[in-house]
Amino acid sequence: MRLPAAVIVIVGLWAIAPCSAREVSLHKHSPDELKSTCEKAGGSFSQDASGFYCSSNCHGDKGTDCTIGCKTDQNCIAQVPGARRPTTLLNAVLAPSREH
Repeated sequence: MRLPAAVIVIVGLWAIAPCSAREVSLHKHSPDELKSTCEKAGGSFSQDASGFYCSSNCHGDKGTDCTIGCKTDQNCIAQVPGARRPTTLLNAVLAPSREH
């Protein structure tokens, strides 16, 4: 039996979807706010002339970092794995709860 190509493509996209990252726009935040949040999450904070950033290993596996980047006077952008939609700095850099 042969599967149509569309079915194979859909199954393939579904299989890799959890590995892909999502970018979510957050509100404007100060460097101090992001640094404090980053420390609470056990992440790594950095700052340069263009903005300030936080990265955390939010799932405990290689390649599963959650990051937040903030450019001066612009909204921060969170990049998280999978289909998550964080709404705060802290839930963008922490591992999601496993409540089911």
